[in-house]
Amino acid sequence: MGQLLSSLNLRSNSDIVPEIGFDIETAAPTTEELEVYNELHALIIQPTTQLLEYFKRYQPASDSIRDAIASPSRENEDKAWEAVMPTVDMLRTFYNYSSELGTSIPTLLNVLCKDGTTKDLDRHPGLTKLFADVLDFVFEFDYIKIRNPTIQNDFSFYRRTLQRGRSLEDSDPAKSNLRTAMDEDDLANRISLFIAYSTPMLKCLIDTTVKYVQSNQSTKSVSEWLSSIWAVCYQTLSKKKTNNDSISSFCFKVMVVTIILYDHVDPQGAFSKYSPINVKNSLKIISSHNNTQQDQSSTGNLISALRYNSKHLNDESTPKAIKNIIMAT
Repeated sequence: MGQLLSSLNLRSNSDIVPEIGFDIETAAPTTEELEVYNELHALIIQPTTQLLEYFKRYQPASDSIRDAIASPSRENEDKAWEAVMPTVDMLRTFYNYSSELGTSIPTLLNVLCKDGTTKDLDRHPGLTKLFADVLDFVFEFDYIKIRNPTIQNDFSFYRRTLQRGRSLEDSDPAKSNLRTAMDEDDLANRISLFIAYSTPMLKCLIDTTVKYVQSNQSTKSVSEWLSSIWAVCYQTLSKKKTNNDSISSFCFKVMVVTIILYDHVDPQGAFSKYSPINVKNSLKIISSHNNTQQDQSSTGNLISALRYNSKHLNDESTPKAIKNIIMAT
């Protein structure tokens, strides 16, 4: 890793990363933005704690499903059905939240990127921090989802059982419940497509942001705003502006997600030599991150997020040194 890092041949940070002058740790909403802030906070920030708690309570139904498949019987199928239903309810909640996110993000971007100077983040400090909170949650949610692959197996069993139940006689009320547990087939299909992605919340965020940019022809303003958020996080980390480990972890995650978003929004991507985001410096500070714990903001997780979610990483214009760092981690 040391040899790979030395190959980046970094320039001085002060020549590359602008000082935005925004304190992401203490940012709070102004009076002017308070109404919008409160509304969006209630819709897309307050639910995040509960969503992550669902993951902590998640119990795989693998054993019950295995019994139902290996020894088919009404009793074993009913046990498996009861075991997967909490997962089905959890996934419905996740999917509904992603739909809310898809509606709220454009509202945020309309305020943050619509009226000019996107580098002046102090215009809307509360909403800027709120957007960063969304990015932090998206990273954390997908990190946990990746580490629970049995969720998809549980839901696949649910869908198969649901399909069989639809063809049974109405006279069997127990089986009839299989048809009416979610109203269902269309929603079940949409949930299945949602969780099929390894990083479903990030996929939702990317798709929503790209759609907004295309619909509003706002590539320049959104790209500039994302690069400003990146710069704030980078400067906070590189200049050690905080002694709070949770804020440092927050900045690492937000920095990485802004690079990914920028890479999807800007036609030339984040890895281009014309990009205002210095990926080389970002990789250096991520790789020197003194975090030995396997949490969300560990070096491996941060670089893996870039590796598997970037759009332009494999372009010919991407420097080989950057590719080597990301692909080697």
